[in-house]
Amino acid sequence: MSGNHGEAPRRPARRSFLKAGGAAAISAGALGSAVQAHEAVEASARRVEPFYGEHQGGIVTPQQSHAYVAALDLTTDKREDVIALLKTWTTMAARLTRGEPAAALKETDDKPAADSGEALGLGAANLTLTFGFGPDMFTRSDGKDRYGLARHRPPQLVDLPRFNGDQLLPAKTGGDLFIQGCANDAQVVFHAVRQLARAAYGRAQMRWAQAGFLSAPQGETPRNLMGFKDGTNNPPIYDAAQMKKFVWADEQSPVWMRGGTYTVVRRIRITLEHWDRMERGFQESVIGRHKYSGAPLGGKHERDPLDLDATDKDGNSLIPDNSHVRLSNQALNNGAQILRRAYSYNEGTDFYIERWPPWRQETEYDAGLIFIAHQSDPRTGFIPINDRLSKFDMMNQFTTHVGSAIFACPPGVQPDSYIGAQLFEA
Repeated sequence: MSGNHGEAPRRPARRSFLKAGGAAAISAGALGSAVQAHEAVEASARRVEPFYGEHQGGIVTPQQSHAYVAALDLTTDKREDVIALLKTWTTMAARLTRGEPAAALKETDDKPAADSGEALGLGAANLTLTFGFGPDMFTRSDGKDRYGLARHRPPQLVDLPRFNGDQLLPAKTGGDLFIQGCANDAQVVFHAVRQLARAAYGRAQMRWAQAGFLSAPQGETPRNLMGFKDGTNNPPIYDAAQMKKFVWADEQSPVWMRGGTYTVVRRIRITLEHWDRMERGFQESVIGRHKYSGAPLGGKHERDPLDLDATDKDGNSLIPDNSHVRLSNQALNNGAQILRRAYSYNEGTDFYIERWPPWRQETEYDAGLIFIAHQSDPRTGFIPINDRLSKFDMMNQFTTHVGSAIFACPPGVQPDSYIGAQLFEA
């Protein structure tokens, strides 16, 4: 036993006191950070993007962190069935984007529940739902005009040509009806598209669907799975004049489409195993930008303009002639621009044969990019731009387009109307 039990207690050493105080401060700081994070999550869940308006949401809406896009094939030949479905979708979408169930819930109802329930309590999470119509809804490939809409098909809604290198899978291509769901919660957005698909039973069936994701510090450009910033050269969504010029359907489109947009969706697989073996300098030559800063080659900052005339000491272009940013730049595409709203995807792994040397055959990531582009006219936007890229872009040795679709997304909905009403009432 110690003989000090009768002595006055010692004062704690100053260092011990500071350590204890520091630990308490850290704990308080950590608690404060946790509280702030929890409040931020709750605030995000409460955020509501308006469903009704001049334009559909999810086009110039600031990009959310999760997407779920889907295409459905109409199985009915009755025009009234299509109208009834669109009216139902309108009512459901207005509720879902407010963070409500797809329909009112009843505890005593023995029928299948009006809402599957997995998003109850999660809030709206900035959910937007965007709808579109595919070419076959107007005139099927067999020439049949199922719904009397052939004469209203916009000339901009063309069948996409087959591009060089396309390896399109029928199960990931086409569709009569399009749903683009975006939200800041993966479960919220999947739930929303799931409810809409459930409501289509007997009138339409799922053709393909794909989940996507992105992440970036607030105010910064997100990076794709290649590690590069993606979307730097987008026309600014807050510039109404730019959106009118490049995104919204104008007087060249039928009246029912004005204020809408034409949407191209491409599922682009990236051979990450091949890409990851490349030196950073080579990767930057492929893209035409510095990997870490996002600056164009020869520049220092992400937003620096592309100097397509800049050369090195040997007279070679600083931004290579077959780099992605050069070939897609509006200066080489008659001034055309499209609004990219891309998301990364990851479907795990499967067996894959590469289309370029060394032509490996192995189990690889099934991962890449859900390329979504909104524009006023695909004939002057996506089609010529992608035609050039498909032939000359160095990135092609790492990417393969395996899914493709095009849709006419009509203008926004008013509270007393429904999606596409102008088309069916034209």
